[in-house]
Amino acid sequence: MRKRTLGNSGLEVSALGLGCMGMSYGYGPAIEKKDGIALIRAAVARGVTFFDTAEVYGPYTNEALVGEALAPFRDQVVIATKFGFDLDPVDAQRRGLNSRPEHIRLVAEASLTRLRTDVIDLFYQHRVDPDVPIEDVAGAVKDLIREGKVRHFGLSEAGAQTIRRAHAVQPVAAVQSEYSLFWREPEQEILPTLEELGIGFVPFSPLGKGFLTGAIDENTTFDGTDFRNVVPRFSPEARKANHALVDLLGGIAARKKVTSAQIALAWLLAQKPWIVPIPGTTKLHRLEENVGAAAIELSADELRTIESAASTITLHGARYPEHLQKLVGR
Repeated sequence: MRKRTLGNSGLEVSALGLGCMGMSYGYGPAIEKKDGIALIRAAVARGVTFFDTAEVYGPYTNEALVGEALAPFRDQVVIATKFGFDLDPVDAQRRGLNSRPEHIRLVAEASLTRLRTDVIDLFYQHRVDPDVPIEDVAGAVKDLIREGKVRHFGLSEAGAQTIRRAHAVQPVAAVQSEYSLFWREPEQEILPTLEELGIGFVPFSPLGKGFLTGAIDENTTFDGTDFRNVVPRFSPEARKANHALVDLLGGIAARKKVTSAQIALAWLLAQKPWIVPIPGTTKLHRLEENVGAAAIELSADELRTIESAASTITLHGARYPEHLQKLVGR
């Protein structure tokens, strides 16, 4: 697996990371703990060194899973986790934003314990908290870095001005947001800002929440706990309309004798050398497929073909329902 550096931070990771959320949360029932550990360790064996989790995934169970799985390889890997929510002790699925400095410190201490480590490699603010100045957030993480409990500061789903303000207080190593051929909004403001400031970019859902694999169509049904049930872009009508993008990838993949998912990931990797996608999976064969994408080179002509064809496709459906959309781009 090739390596990439996240912006000017010096933080070197595998060209593709592993998003671990779906093993515990979000896409249906959690997988068995032993299966999650085996999958994470299989990723390490295949050269993946960058693992993404958060306290809210589960909640808490995903961090514990990642910590146990990676404990034997701790000095070989980079672990990213996140703060920024208040979790209700009675109903953990009820949550509000909380990035007060004292809360950030409490989350860091708890995450260190669950992750079985003495330092968090990359600590993201999960969502921007409008009630706490971003300068205070950056200052709190700066203190944790000074104390040796955190190595690098990150932001998730932040807007360009927030990124600039945070970076002025504590250099931001990476910004994490959704980005793929299925969702290209970061190209407008976020990517130019990150390039200017020397910040890495970590696309989550780089396969369009599974849509770009070609395994989902308008007849697909999701588990009752799968959050795609409430995503407008995943309504049956939108899925049918958006299948033109899957057909485009499928045609290119067939010519190169690879898969649609591998083309989608290779396209992302070709956009900037400081982009590190973190596809998630619960299946070993999908992990191997994703890892294989890191070795696929798209020529300038192939990239132009994708760009030209994609520009003629109008994608249907909002990325999030309104109550979740309010939390992004602040």
